[in-house]
Amino acid sequence: MKKKRDFFVITIDGPAGAGKSTIAKIVADRLGICYIDTGAMYRAVTYKVMKERVDFKDADKIVTLAKNSAIEFKDGKIFLDGADVSEKIRTRAVTNYTSAVAAIGEVRKILRNFQRQYAREKSIVMEGRDIGTVVFPNAKYKFYLDASLTERAKRRFMELRQKGSNISLEEVIADINRRDNIDLNRGLCPLKIPSGAVVIDSTNKSIEEVAEIIIGYVKKNR
Repeated sequence: MKKKRDFFVITIDGPAGAGKSTIAKIVADRLGICYIDTGAMYRAVTYKVMKERVDFKDADKIVTLAKNSAIEFKDGKIFLDGADVSEKIRTRAVTNYTSAVAAIGEVRKILRNFQRQYAREKSIVMEGRDIGTVVFPNAKYKFYLDASLTERAKRRFMELRQKGSNISLEEVIADINRRDNIDLNRGLCPLKIPSGAVVIDSTNKSIEEVAEIIIGYVKKNR
């Protein structure tokens, strides 16, 4: 009888601009496991809401869209209903409405089921706002990444500028501050430090340094 593989989950939570996605990708690559960007899943649903011209106040229609969406990760890209939307979901317009979509309980439930299914099939690194608190509260490896608002805004500003955006640093600071307020104060699954998580302040650390802290911890405790 074939022995079942011992899959494991690494959760990385934290606010916008803390470096979660970049670090999670490095960790997944170094450990040879799969990276799942849950934020991209919410962005994909948000993009579909905009594409279908659904009112963001119409929660029922948004839930229906989410139920009827096929979201997949392949070769580092995200596919929505079979189409590669990796770049389309990274616009400022999508960013500004994603928190509103993520605040809808039924949408979170639908995507949470998708997220848990991935963990049944393979070892994963998953990052987001409620991964270690709600999606995988019993995960063995839980991390919370943070950084000062200014540092997070600078990182996001540079990222957007490299993509050709003319947004100002002040606008990015305002955007991230607004998202922080929504994420921290929403009634459903607010952003908070997961119980038992290793907290890492990356304000004065490089991406590589943070990745090595996580990888070292996982290897030490395997």
